[in-house]
Amino acid sequence: MAPSEDSVGAWSCKQVAQWLQGEGFEQYVELLCTQHRLDGPSLLALTEADLRGPPLGLTVLGDIKRLTIALRRLQRQNQAQVEELGLQPSDSLPAGLSLGAAGAEWSCDGADRRFNGGDRLSAVCHTHSNGRCRQHLAGRLDPEVWKTVISSIYVFFVFGFTSFVMVIVHERVPDMRTYPPLPDIFLDSVPRIPWAFAMAEACGLILCYMFLLILLLHKHRSILFRRLCSLMGTVFLLRCCTMFVTSLSVPGQHLKCASKTYGDSWGKIQRALAIWSGFGMTLTGVQTCGDYMFSGHTVVITLLNFFVTEYTPRTWNLIHTISWVLNLFGIFFILAAHEHYSIDVFIAFYITTRLFLYYHTLANTRAYQHSRRARIWFPMFSFFECNVNGPVPNQYHWPFNKPAFMKTLIG
Repeated sequence: MAPSEDSVGAWSCKQVAQWLQGEGFEQYVELLCTQHRLDGPSLLALTEADLRGPPLGLTVLGDIKRLTIALRRLQRQNQAQVEELGLQPSDSLPAGLSLGAAGAEWSCDGADRRFNGGDRLSAVCHTHSNGRCRQHLAGRLDPEVWKTVISSIYVFFVFGFTSFVMVIVHERVPDMRTYPPLPDIFLDSVPRIPWAFAMAEACGLILCYMFLLILLLHKHRSILFRRLCSLMGTVFLLRCCTMFVTSLSVPGQHLKCASKTYGDSWGKIQRALAIWSGFGMTLTGVQTCGDYMFSGHTVVITLLNFFVTEYTPRTWNLIHTISWVLNLFGIFFILAAHEHYSIDVFIAFYITTRLFLYYHTLANTRAYQHSRRARIWFPMFSFFECNVNGPVPNQYHWPFNKPAFMKTLIG
């Protein structure tokens, strides 16, 4: 006779044995109840992975599946007791993943640590290109605002350093009479459009506003902004090196790029501050020369597009289409304005997209946490991402408290 299921959490080993017999699993009473002393609470925590793995090691697939089904039914019937024990129902976990494995979290030093009983795992549904839905265990996503502040300081100083390098590069710009524009298939084939560069910057501003709106409403905005700052700072730091090492001739005769000498260091700093405060944009009155390898405008436009499309649901096709159109038209307008060589834009697009994809692949798979070499080669990445467990789910919520009249209306 099966025992009462009203208080499974209080069952003894004998009552668990009665339940197994009632479900038709008499052959496992000896193994589960006598050898391993399975009582009520441990029965509610039992998973398919526990049945398959040591020390139980069940080998008959049909018995494993039937017993798993019975366990899940028992857990659903005793949902309150499962939650009281601090357990996650096995239905919400991916098949074959035990609670112990699901509760694993990687710490910054690479050590494996577990959630305590009060921590909960959230099963997040990600929709893929084939329209099917897959569950990932997101765990706790700590915003770690202090790391976001550090990343903001990092990109702040990188932009300042970039502005100073642009001043130095302008002093070394080649004389147009000695070094005419280099041959370029696109620039030689497409006539210059005077207003095109302003349109490219307008595309960038629209993408920036789109990203800021997403950042405002995204539940994990701190992680998003941290990733943007870290990627933007790293790409612009690389750009400092490339434009300082190699000085290309100006790409068009329309550019008035005579070499400038600012005299003392204070003059250079003032010019760098002017570039930095104007975000290097012609719309703010900033005119620069010599910073051709590679295009900073292309970097910003492309990176914003990838963040907009990555951190919005896959079903938001209109937003994704608008973002890509702005990205591609922005690149075209940069070239049509004859402000950069084609190779500048191509290299900027390639480097930006590769870094974005590599960064997110490492972050989503957590492969770097298993590799000491990866942590040595990518210390900043490891520092920022060590507590982010898997892909960041695209969840949104209103960041501000609802006014009193809204609370009255919508509760």
